[in-house]
Amino acid sequence: MKLETERLIIRPIKPDDKYELFDYRSDAESNKYQGWVPKSIADVELFIDGVSKHPDEPETWFQVVLIEKERQKLIGDIGIHFFGKENKQAEIGFTLSKAYQKKGYAKESVERIIDYLFEDLNKHRIIASTDPQNENSIGLLEKIGFRKEAHFIKSLFLNDHWVDDVVYAMIEDDWKKLH
Repeated sequence: MKLETERLIIRPIKPDDKYELFDYRSDAESNKYQGWVPKSIADVELFIDGVSKHPDEPETWFQVVLIEKERQKLIGDIGIHFFGKENKQAEIGFTLSKAYQKKGYAKESVERIIDYLFEDLNKHRIIASTDPQNENSIGLLEKIGFRKEAHFIKSLFLNDHWVDDVVYAMIEDDWKKLH
């Protein structure tokens, strides 16, 4: 799997990505809404080893990285969780280096991943879960066309305390109407 957009190459994560991934993922303040903030390169190695090596394997997470074409720099990543008895649903989560936020890279990459999931992998529904205080992620999801489906109160234990979780979703029919 290798996807492209105007400014990005989207490809599966590989062990050599560990240093660049650590650079932006280890920033605890920038990633305060993330469930995983690595403390060492060893943490990143374990993370990379733990994700599926192939997309669309039921009940697994598959991780891709975002490479900015002009500089050939890794600037973010997207996790894709394939789930459901019939394997027709996916969950996405995205992280972008602080230096590349507010420049359209997240929207560009997430839209390409959504196309891939609906068009190439024939998924029916895609969800995204975020902290209700994460205004940037919520804004992006709403701009792309996701709808809010649920707000769970103190349902996740992250970073040593209970936090709320907001779930957004989109079905294939909605995506086709927008594009």
